[in-house]
Amino acid sequence: MARMHTRRRGSSGSDKPVADEPPEWSDVDPDDIEARVVELAEQGYEPSQIGLKLRDEGVKGVPVPDVKVATGKKVTTILEAHDAKPEIPEDLRSLMERAVRLRRHVNENQQDMQNKRALQNTESKIRRLVDYYRGDELDEDFTYTYDAAVEILEE
Repeated sequence: MARMHTRRRGSSGSDKPVADEPPEWSDVDPDDIEARVVELAEQGYEPSQIGLKLRDEGVKGVPVPDVKVATGKKVTTILEAHDAKPEIPEDLRSLMERAVRLRRHVNENQQDMQNKRALQNTESKIRRLVDYYRGDELDEDFTYTYDAAVEILEE
């Protein structure tokens, strides 16, 4: 897949192996996995971090290689069912954090043209994502501004 803001092609990544059922060595009860997912979300972990924690630490000492294969539901679906879903999607939140960091840097270093361009690209990605999520995950009248991003991230 091509890069969004350059003319170069992207590097191909690895694919997850196709698995219909969890491996024999990871026979954790799906209810225990769901409970651990909700517990980690209440501790403040993002969905991707929850997946990594379950892979590394597991539930009751048994690692969970893939939450979707083990439970039949994605991590975000489990969080929605238990009303523990974050108010802003994780990808949008991380882009907003990056934009806020870049804006602060550019305000201190006006001569840094590379980071000005990086800020423009990041804010353009944010606006694209806001259009995608508007109505479903975000309010209909939500628009991205630096002040709104700072306010959201301080919560």
